[in-house]
Amino acid sequence: MQLSFRTLSSFTSLLCFLLAIVWGFLPDMLLAIWSIESSGVAGFVARRSAVLFAALGLMFYLARKAPPSLGRNALSNGFIVGCFGLAVLGFAEWLNGHAGPGILLAVLVEFALGLGFLQARRVTVELGETVR
Repeated sequence: MQLSFRTLSSFTSLLCFLLAIVWGFLPDMLLAIWSIESSGVAGFVARRSAVLFAALGLMFYLARKAPPSLGRNALSNGFIVGCFGLAVLGFAEWLNGHAGPGILLAVLVEFALGLGFLQARRVTVELGETVR
């Protein structure tokens, strides 16, 4: 199934806003799913992550209708690297016993989003839409 940049961007925006709310107000819930003990330090990092997710959500929401361009390409490439990096890191943390099996859901979503944006970039190039 081929997804457009607009569809992926809209979904990513919604997911990022949801994660911003959860990390900002219910971080213990996600930490429990990942079998990570909640602490003051974890709450501090969670609240900071919430702001980053809100920023990503806003960027993807505003860029969802953007035509192929260097900016859209940069946003996609950065997100692809971030998603694959987080997926590898999450899997490694699970293998090392630093996170429980709940982290694998995040790994799966991150890997799928990375592949989705990679596929959307490829489709854009194949359709002959030039990136300037």
